[in-house]
Amino acid sequence: MKKALLIVMVVFTCITYAQKKTNGTIYVDHPAINVVESMTKAFVSGDADKVASFLADDFKSFNGTDMNEKAGDKASFLKRVKYWKDNIDYLSIKRSTGAYPDALEYIDDAQKDVVWVQTWEDVKGMHKKTGVKIDMPLHQLFVVNKNNKIKSITKYNNNSIFDEIGSSSDERKNGTIYNHHDYINKVRAMIYSFENKDYDKSYSFYDKEAKFRSINMAPDEKSMTLDQMKDNDKKLMAQFDITSIDVVGYPDYLNYEMGNAKVVQSWWNFNMTRKSDNKKIVMPILFIDTFNDKGLIVDEIAYYSEKLMEK
Repeated sequence: MKKALLIVMVVFTCITYAQKKTNGTIYVDHPAINVVESMTKAFVSGDADKVASFLADDFKSFNGTDMNEKAGDKASFLKRVKYWKDNIDYLSIKRSTGAYPDALEYIDDAQKDVVWVQTWEDVKGMHKKTGVKIDMPLHQLFVVNKNNKIKSITKYNNNSIFDEIGSSSDERKNGTIYNHHDYINKVRAMIYSFENKDYDKSYSFYDKEAKFRSINMAPDEKSMTLDQMKDNDKKLMAQFDITSIDVVGYPDYLNYEMGNAKVVQSWWNFNMTRKSDNKKIVMPILFIDTFNDKGLIVDEIAYYSEKLMEK
């Protein structure tokens, strides 16, 4: 039995190794890599003539994420160089952290006269007209011919940034702003119930799964629950007396078209007295309250300075 098992293992190992077959060599340093990186440097500088010197006459460019897109020729690629120079500020294309290009020399006849170069880079910049920030990974496949000219480029990147640039190039409405609305009424009632120490009524305007954040929390800090917010309010009331809460200006209700978000922005002055030393404090605060379809607050962000409450 042991002998049979050993034979099976040997056969399986032989089959496994027999399935492997080399098809060329991968290089970390290669003249073709130098050509690709020199062309990229010229692209970033906006030097179309220099970029052209690295491209073969029959050059083609392809969009790897949309194979239905028509291949571009050398002339269209050089127009792209001019577009980026004229429309993008602070452009940089650099190797992604920990990444480096590979040059692949294949041994099969179909690839014997070319070298494939693959790169992983980060593209950064800002669209001049719209201010849209460009910060995206880019993977490209280059085919370099025996004359060290780039025969083709296939790029893979996220086009959503360019969708945002296109959308931002024209004015577009995104909903309606109200200065009087039932959601504004609810925020006012929530605030003034709190001022009058009717806490049960004040908290009744929140969904039981509501989440709370403030500008004083770290970005990665977990949002507070309604119960945690109630505990925070108890601590506040143990240290301060609220004499009045006064609205500043007027609240806005924003009913966004995108996502149908329902948001009330309101500005207030909390007039408080610190119990330990009778210090009078005026606390400006901005609340951003998001409502669900049931008319309850599901998310609240508060903007205020904790330093004003410190001794």
